[in-house]
Amino acid sequence: QWQPVESGGGLVQPGGSLRLSCAAPGSTLDYHSIGWFRQAPGKEREGVSCIGSAGIGTYYADSVKGRFTISRDNTKKTIYLQMNSLKPEDTGVYYCAATTCSDWTPWGPWGQGTQVTVSS
Repeated sequence: QWQPVESGGGLVQPGGSLRLSCAAPGSTLDYHSIGWFRQAPGKEREGVSCIGSAGIGTYYADSVKGRFTISRDNTKKTIYLQMNSLKPEDTGVYYCAATTCSDWTPWGPWGQGTQVTVSS
């Protein structure tokens, strides 16, 4: 069973940008809708964005609309999350997983996640 690998997190000031990657070389990731989720300290994991298998259909949580952009490169079996205008409340560990986008239900394995910290 394949497991995604998230990367690209870090420490950034409010208003800054980061681009996260979700890769699974040798997997069937390119056949699946993939979602990005995040978990802040003391909070439950929440859906952030989701993209259909062919890149048709993108979904965003209200809290990130207009600031985050999800995309994918199936030739590289990689999903991206471009995060702009970051806010302190975007802080958390970001995960990706195979997901049913219509109801934000993750069904695939989780990776280790990548930490995003937005702070001055």
